[in-house]
Amino acid sequence: MKRRLRPGPIASVAGALGVFGPGILAGLSDDDPAGITTYSILGAREGYSLLWVLAVSTVALIIFHEVGARTGVVTGRGLTGLARERWGRRPAQALLALLLLANLGTTCAELAGVAAGAGLAGIPRGISVPLAAMLVAGLLVRGSFHRVEHVLLALGTAFVAYIAAAILAHPDWGAAAEGLVVPTLPATRDGLLLVVATVGTTLAPWGLAFVQSYAVDKHLVTAQLRTERVDVIVGAVLTGIIGACVVVACAATLHPRGVRVDDASQAAGALRPAAGGFATALFGAGLVGAALLASAVLPLATAYSVCEAYDRPAHLGRDPGTRFFRSIIVAALVSAAVLVCIPGAPLVPILYLSQALNAVLLVPVLWAIRRLASDASLMGDEALSRGDRVATGVTLTAITIAVVALGLLTLSP
Repeated sequence: MKRRLRPGPIASVAGALGVFGPGILAGLSDDDPAGITTYSILGAREGYSLLWVLAVSTVALIIFHEVGARTGVVTGRGLTGLARERWGRRPAQALLALLLLANLGTTCAELAGVAAGAGLAGIPRGISVPLAAMLVAGLLVRGSFHRVEHVLLALGTAFVAYIAAAILAHPDWGAAAEGLVVPTLPATRDGLLLVVATVGTTLAPWGLAFVQSYAVDKHLVTAQLRTERVDVIVGAVLTGIIGACVVVACAATLHPRGVRVDDASQAAGALRPAAGGFATALFGAGLVGAALLASAVLPLATAYSVCEAYDRPAHLGRDPGTRFFRSIIVAALVSAAVLVCIPGAPLVPILYLSQALNAVLLVPVLWAIRRLASDASLMGDEALSRGDRVATGVTLTAITIAVVALGLLTLSP
């Protein structure tokens, strides 16, 4: 009888790395141009004082991305497909409507980020945006699953630019550490809007839908859940570190001089006097890389959600049965590109306010995810434990309180 050899350490590591992807891509794509803009405004206006919001949001990201990935692996269904299966067509379509509302604004924000980053090099949006949309559409429509994944992971390396920019800014690391662990809250509506926008850009509805559907498309199985949890944690922690680096770079260079910025490209230009031209170039390069990554993930998340809600095939590759899936990807990119290229389109409000909208829409999406993942008849032994329910419940309650508080402040004199 032949002996069954145990895999060596190299094979074991390669097998583990083969699972990675859903968590890292969902996490890094949260640091999109809208997120970079939000973090830049946060650092320029509030200094280091609200870094703790980013830390708390990162913990929430780990909790819910893990739940989403787990649900996808166990059930083999994406979020809207699972809602249709368990609750019926109308609830699934209502959930889809919320996701589409969030996704359209954010897809516009990603292409607006392409325009802003390319604008630093003097390239007009009329050239950069259509070109980016065509490149991304070509990759997603014609590429195999593995080719798409490899390209997207390669784009994720662009975020190293923000770590370098933070170091070049020579920040006060002691003040940054204090802002990370000592919670303070601004007393103004605009300050609270920053807090809510930071939550909305770190923990986005489309990211939650994407991580679940992508785990399904990758054909992960329950035996790989432990490795997938590591993937989620790595992706979320990288997201938090990169976001913190953006805040730190702007807090160190712009906040002390009272420089107020409205978008990430302004922040990149404003870095030049204090941190040098190289820091500005790094900031701009990171913005373009982030924009291209998120410009691919958003249409992909949209196509997954639409097809699952209507029980249509939803997977990457040139299978003839996925024609509808691919048409949704193209439609999402074309619609966003047209809106962004309209002369005088308000790119800054699109970038910034889309993140506050994400936070508002996050509440019902988180509720749906939590309810589905708690269903033992659906999830079996992987249903949310008592500790999981407490953690997700506290997170959902905190986000709800922040959104309600913002609404009350907005309506008050």
